[in-house]
Amino acid sequence: MPSDSQTLLKEIKQYENEIIKIRRKIHSNPELSYQEYETAKLVAQKLRALGVQVKPKVGGTGVVGLLKGAKKGKTVGLRADMDALPVLENVELPFKSKNAGVMHACGHDTHVAMLLGAAMLLAKHKAELSGTVKFLFQPAEEQGGLGGALPMVRDGAMQGVDYVFGLHIAGDWASGTFALREGPLMAAPDSFKIKIVGRGGHGSHPSDTIDPIYVATQVITAIQGVTSRMIDQTKPLVISVCSIHSGTKDNIIPDEAMLEGTIRTLDEKTRKEAKSTFSKIVNSVCKTYGARCEIEMMRDAYPVTINDPKVTKQAFKILKTIKGTKTVECDPIMGGEDMSRFLQKAPGTFYFLGTKNPKKGCVAPNHSSKFKVDEDVLKYGAVSLAKLALEFGSS
Repeated sequence: MPSDSQTLLKEIKQYENEIIKIRRKIHSNPELSYQEYETAKLVAQKLRALGVQVKPKVGGTGVVGLLKGAKKGKTVGLRADMDALPVLENVELPFKSKNAGVMHACGHDTHVAMLLGAAMLLAKHKAELSGTVKFLFQPAEEQGGLGGALPMVRDGAMQGVDYVFGLHIAGDWASGTFALREGPLMAAPDSFKIKIVGRGGHGSHPSDTIDPIYVATQVITAIQGVTSRMIDQTKPLVISVCSIHSGTKDNIIPDEAMLEGTIRTLDEKTRKEAKSTFSKIVNSVCKTYGARCEIEMMRDAYPVTINDPKVTKQAFKILKTIKGTKTVECDPIMGGEDMSRFLQKAPGTFYFLGTKNPKKGCVAPNHSSKFKVDEDVLKYGAVSLAKLALEFGSS
């Protein structure tokens, strides 16, 4: 039976070197959000060689592949993101990034390679495949805000999809560990900008001014009360100010101060309450000190990434059948993901595959300039995606 995990594990061996080769090629030629031209070209070329129907330029630089099985069944979407990060690579590898200041520090190169590996397995079993598999190669996950998933959805990428699955490589778990959970998995990452407008003057006469820097410090202190005193403590919430810019000289009180940061929540009710309370607090503090403020919340921020409970329960059982791996239930993560857009359109599951392996020097977290992947796990990722497509396509 092609859907048997042991069969897939045996078959993936003939493709493993090709999967690693693809990953290394993409790693050495990383492309930023909406600039994934060569990556998309490579993806389209590999899919066409497998007999997969290809639609390029979906949602910008996205690619959608369609593989129709010989038997009737469900349509299963499998997603991989393609973009890199503006990070200078600090790992010495034979296939180190050739694009200075750009690096696949989050592992999206592996996502593309693993999904192409799954396509190789599924194309091999096209005659026994039930239903249709949609391969969703997405741009601009790291873009934030609008990101690449929503434009793909608007271009019809999720039309007809019954289930959708996505996989993310992760430096937090030991190599070969699948990690997932039912319900909310990743946070809604709402970004904010606060412009505080005061009245500048000489540093020796602060009473003649409305000091925006002082007001900014009071705002930072006050908004921490939203998490500790104004929102239900059983609901996860993070508010972080991550950027402060103001002033030009040691004896000049400036006219303005700019704050930037993020609000992270795991459910829409808390998200709405937190943003509303946050805005009230900021306005109130600024008004108290005679300053004016302008608050800008990022439009189209990613929603909470929610795994369908029923589908995830079944996916957990399926992943546990893959020999050489371990499947665990993880806690929610306050990072954000626009896989959430796809999961709003069809029930499905987003899950992680660990790559932490101290013996190989794979210890740095995602987004680090020293992030390194244990390539031995790529075969497991490819098998897991193929296995989910086979099982849910025939469900």
